[in-house]
Amino acid sequence: MIALTVSLQVTPGCREDFLAAIKENAERSFTDEPGCRYFDVVCDLTDDHHFVFHEIYEDEAAVETHRSAPHFKVWREAAAKYVVPGTQVNTLSRRLFHHS
Repeated sequence: MIALTVSLQVTPGCREDFLAAIKENAERSFTDEPGCRYFDVVCDLTDDHHFVFHEIYEDEAAVETHRSAPHFKVWREAAAKYVVPGTQVNTLSRRLFHHS
């Protein structure tokens, strides 16, 4: 399994529009992409404009499928409007353990 972690800061005044956009992307990723196993969006407890996404994909091909999906294009357009430039950090890693 491949983990994709995304950390970013949302522009003040854009939080609700951002949340609507990422909610749609997360839901479509999970329901429309067979290789997407998990997509969680969390908000920092002390900064309600700082978000982290925890995404799990079956393999690297599933990550590429995600990045080429139509809903991802819509998400990227929204991110260009709502995310503070230079704050988004994407990290790909291999999931080693999972506890449920």
